[in-house]
Amino acid sequence: MNPVIGLDISKDESHGQAFLERGKPFKGTFHFEHTQEGLLKLLHVIKEVEQASGHRPTLILEFQIDLENLIFVK
Repeated sequence: MNPVIGLDISKDESHGQAFLERGKPFKGTFHFEHTQEGLLKLLHVIKEVEQASGHRPTLILEFQIDLENLIFVK
């Protein structure tokens, strides 16, 4: 198995979906706030996937960049 957790990172909260392997979702989607409690919720999902698959999941992050606030350095 190659378990993964895909995360869509937003400003105040993030959404995710875990997969035990390609095309095999684990439970449903979930979300968590960017707080200590929210990160504990994410850690709980990571541990659930690890227990179900026998392997530590890879985290895949997707986020949006605010291009107006980027600073380019040469």
